Amino acid sequence: MKKTFLAIFLTALSATSVQATTQTPDTLAKILETKEIKVCSPGDYKPFSFDNNGQFEGLDNDLVNKLAASLDAKVTIVKTTWKTLLTDFEQKCDLAVGGISITLARQQKGLFSEPYFINGKTPIVRCENVKKYQTVEDINRPDVNIIANPGGSNENYARTVLTKAKLTMNPENLTIFQQVIDKKADVFVSEAAEAIVKAHEHKGVLCAVNPDKPLKPAKNGWLVPNNDFRFKAYVDQFFELERQSGELQRAIDKWLPRD
Repeated sequence: MKKTFLAIFLTALSATSVQATTQTPDTLAKILETKEIKVCSPGDYKPFSFDNNGQFEGLDNDLVNKLAASLDAKVTIVKTTWKTLLTDFEQKCDLAVGGISITLARQQKGLFSEPYFINGKTPIVRCENVKKYQTVEDINRPDVNIIANPGGSNENYARTVLTKAKLTMNPENLTIFQQVIDKKADVFVSEAAEAIVKAHEHKGVLCAVNPDKPLKPAKNGWLVPNNDFRFKAYVDQFFELERQSGELQRAIDKWLPRD
């Protein structure tokens, strides 16, 4: 009898221990207590989040600062890369932002907020080649040199859709556009928002190909810790109020150039 009781007790203790280690996070309560929100961002993706000599700026940074203000908290940016984004987010951050496309692979690691921006895969090319690279079929050819940065949806799209084109991997996102300008690559397929920004920065040299009709539609959201539906609801409500007031569109217009 004593052995049976002991076995039952140990089983219950083990179950309690497992439950404790898998306890649902309460990020909102933590932020309210610490007055700090830790935000992961690669910081290389205009117009969403860009590391300007240590100062992160962009659409997402403006929005996350407003979210933090609603909680009377400060924002601490944790710089990451697209390749290490999910690991850093799980280990170090309360949110991940910066133009993150909503994908099922990322959804496995955390919750996504409601989308705040409609985006989609869009080719960036030298302007003289706009008519040449209109469709997936135009790009997905052995004689076309494409380029991508590692770890994100751009690499995934290049490897899974543009399988016939010749792919070059660039170490990061910032210098990839110069590679196209210098004719070391013909096409970089990124998101419509980035294509628009870079075409504006390199007017007459780089052009976005049909950014209003992307090759693959996508939406951007923020990553919230897995199973933390309370914090997700707060972030979703924040976006909804920003949308209703017109502030979200004004923030988008501030950072997304329209020629």
